[in-house]
Amino acid sequence: MKNPYEWLAAAINNHTWTVAGVAAAIFILALFGLSMVTMQTGDDTYIDKNTPRGALLDHYAETYGSDAIMLIYETDSVRSPDVLRYIDHIQEDLRNERYVDKVSGVVDLLKQANGGTLPSSKAEIDGIIGQAPPEMVERMLPSDLMTISVIALEPGLTMEAQMRVVENIQSAVSTSEPPPGLAVTVSGNPAFSKEMEEEMGGQMGMLILAAMLLMVLAVMLLFSHVRYSLLPVGIVAVGVIMTFGFMGLFGIPISMVVIGAFPVLIGIGIDYAIQFQARFDEEIRRGTIPEAIRATITQMGPSVLIAMSATALGFIAMFFAPVPMVADFGIVCTIGVISCYIAALVIVPIFAIVTRYRPKREVPIAGTKPATGETIMERYDRFLGRLAYTVAKHPLPVILLFAVVAAGGFYLDEKVPISSDEKTFVPGDMPALLSLEKITRTMGSTSTIPVVVIADDVRSPETLAWIDRFGVYEQEHNDKITGVTSIATLIREYNDGVLPSTEREVDNVTARIPEDTLKRYLNGNMEAVLEFSTVDMEMSVARDLVGRMQGDVAWSNPPAGVTVKITGQLEMFAALMDDIADSKTFMTLLGFAFILGFMILVYRKFSAISPVIPIVFIVGWNGAIMYLLGLDYTPLTAVLGSMTIGVASEYTILIMERCEEELARGMEFLDAIQIAVQKIGTAITASGMTTVFGFAALTISSFNIISNFGIVTVITVGFSLVGAIVVMPAVLALMYRFGGRSRVAAAAGVPE
Repeated sequence: MKNPYEWLAAAINNHTWTVAGVAAAIFILALFGLSMVTMQTGDDTYIDKNTPRGALLDHYAETYGSDAIMLIYETDSVRSPDVLRYIDHIQEDLRNERYVDKVSGVVDLLKQANGGTLPSSKAEIDGIIGQAPPEMVERMLPSDLMTISVIALEPGLTMEAQMRVVENIQSAVSTSEPPPGLAVTVSGNPAFSKEMEEEMGGQMGMLILAAMLLMVLAVMLLFSHVRYSLLPVGIVAVGVIMTFGFMGLFGIPISMVVIGAFPVLIGIGIDYAIQFQARFDEEIRRGTIPEAIRATITQMGPSVLIAMSATALGFIAMFFAPVPMVADFGIVCTIGVISCYIAALVIVPIFAIVTRYRPKREVPIAGTKPATGETIMERYDRFLGRLAYTVAKHPLPVILLFAVVAAGGFYLDEKVPISSDEKTFVPGDMPALLSLEKITRTMGSTSTIPVVVIADDVRSPETLAWIDRFGVYEQEHNDKITGVTSIATLIREYNDGVLPSTEREVDNVTARIPEDTLKRYLNGNMEAVLEFSTVDMEMSVARDLVGRMQGDVAWSNPPAGVTVKITGQLEMFAALMDDIADSKTFMTLLGFAFILGFMILVYRKFSAISPVIPIVFIVGWNGAIMYLLGLDYTPLTAVLGSMTIGVASEYTILIMERCEEELARGMEFLDAIQIAVQKIGTAITASGMTTVFGFAALTISSFNIISNFGIVTVITVGFSLVGAIVVMPAVLALMYRFGGRSRVAAAAGVPE
């Protein structure tokens, strides 16, 4: 019975067009899935709704949560009667929009104080504003140059519905006729999410195009010695399209983190395509096309499969991340490397048959040979061989040196800051971000910390008294909390500032509160919410505040049967800092466990751990470089450890395999290491440089979260090459010295 690779080689040789038809059908299916790809922003990308915290946040958003869209009006004088009439007119139009709960602004204050009509003169307007409460005027009319209308949306709106409302408001503003000199800006969190989604779409196209162009440049520089040298770029393009298609078919959305997967795929996928084409080009020089196809598929297929599987295992470790978009990144990368591997395995031989592939004649290029007659690459080969021989002869100092650097890196890694503030991930000059910052400077922070209270009867006098005490205590003892609103504060407001002492009194007061107001803080008799307003603060400060409030809940001793939970976006982003800290370590350890298990399963010997040791060092070096460059850990850079394991394992595995191959031929150990690094080192250097070109596309992103990831991944690939070419020979030498030659070459059957 033929193994799968022999069967595939025979099928391509004997039934070329049938195999091509099947491949084309799969590609067409992927094109169909391409139309189903969606983009995602918002809470769903940061927290899993199936976890208790995620379910609570989802319940809060559907029951109480209400985002707001702001209209910012800026002109020489917003107190002008013409400007105020325009504001009143557009507010009336927007009140009729679907999903809009209410619209409020300075014109409502003026109309309320003027018998329901808008004052017609500047003097009347100034008089009313002069008599209004200063804190109200400060929020609605921070200066004579600007005012803000707040459009509150209905609770529980999906992100898609919020996007539609933003589009409708933008359309209404664009078709209105504001007075000369008046600028109207649509802002707020929904507008920010919409613009971020649009920016993500543009970024994705730009990054993929940049990565493909860099790949073309890399291949032309490093792979020009073969015919059809740009074929690998076409293969990677097919792999990326297939990845998009399967994302659409499996319902995997594109998020801010997932965007970074595509240049990574291009950088890794080009390696598979180059390896298959290079092997075929080598085989065709000494045989026929069918023979070259069979040799390429049966020899390179399993070897590249092992390398691809090791890479995929690093990505699979990300599946277990608590942040959904990080898990999606791992899924997309896994689908992508498999797609690129299959595309290279099938397209190279079919393309060779269709084009009747002939190897390129080796013609010396002027200027490529030094005076000695050796090419630059031949001199590089010899340099690598001498370096590997020297390292293998003195492995302990090399291991100790790099181990000390790695240990320092692991220490510094703990000092690398963690960033979970979404507003720091996006371009700093994004208009929606600038307008949000303007609102924050003007109105103060728009974020709140909701506290959900669950009891048999939250309207009981005892529970209401606790809610009231807790709200007052937090406001008095936390300088970051500026106010609190709850069912207790509402009942006080409608009962002359006093909490009722009996259930009947509570019922009577509650009946006087408007239903629309009541439902924002009360859900039946068993659930209520306190909304704490806060100052604008950094996320690390918010995390400390949330932690302190959680401690205060336990200390305040709620009545028996009362459950109190903190939720909301601020709590989510604060907790994201802990999720990033925990998940980056967990994913890295899990990646190491997967790779170790895989290596032992495949090679069935102790020396299988050899390729993993340099990777441990590389992960430590990553921590040092992040600290020295002043970079932060974000949901994207948190995957660096597990991704490093996947990328670097390919290089170290190839070195070990070639060393064993030379040992199997009876070569002395030091000579085997020298030949292995000399033959494989040049190939993986070229491969690594093409990967660097792909990753380099990430650095031009205007999204800070993506560009910083690009910087560290480019450096990581460089570290991976150093680990394979310098550290791996030292590791193999130690394995040989302390483990015995039989362990190093056990699989090859080399005698002691």
